[in-house]
Amino acid sequence: MTPVHLIFDADDTLWENNIYFERAFDEFVVYLDHSTLTPEEVRAVLDELELVNTRIHGYGSMQFGRNLQQVFEHLSERHISESDLKTVMGFAERILEQPIELMSGVEQTLEYLASRHELTICTKGHFEEQKLKIERSGIGRFFAHAEIVKEKTATAYRSLTEARAFDPDCTWMVGNSPKSDINPALEAGLNAVYIPHPRTWILEKTEIREVPGRLLKIENFEALREHF
Repeated sequence: MTPVHLIFDADDTLWENNIYFERAFDEFVVYLDHSTLTPEEVRAVLDELELVNTRIHGYGSMQFGRNLQQVFEHLSERHISESDLKTVMGFAERILEQPIELMSGVEQTLEYLASRHELTICTKGHFEEQKLKIERSGIGRFFAHAEIVKEKTATAYRSLTEARAFDPDCTWMVGNSPKSDINPALEAGLNAVYIPHPRTWILEKTEIREVPGRLLKIENFEALREHF
């Protein structure tokens, strides 16, 4: 096997992430206790707000908490107190306390791949929060470099590959998000490995660009050993 460069998404590719945000949202819906709106309708309000706020303020648990507070202020049918807003923020703060739960086979597969190729993490979000996740995961030792960016775009991928002197033809982006991992990597001239996750955040879903010969779809992380 000719050595290649493998760039890995982190959240929902290496470890679970969105499930904790979903649990926080479920707690929020119960606390909001709206008389007419269904959880799906409340979620739609949050999605619309997040679509705007992530472009301005970025990602992360605390930004998610602020988004929940804004939705609460907009939808609450009762007087809103500081205690209410503190409780709502608490739903998001507990996300930071969750253990890092690696996907099945991640550690063993990374150990195998690191002995054959150069591995890089490229994740987006709040810098300190993502850095702490990498440290707590216990798998940072397998990676030659970690890149934390505000947004994953074709420009960001080009900058990363140029800075690391990677040959785009021999570089693969591995991730679960069509919007952030797959499409922009392909646009940047890289190859991509799509590993679907059943709980991928709705704002990360979109149609995948089909680029013959440069897109690989696999069912789970361990299947990377069959290709690299």
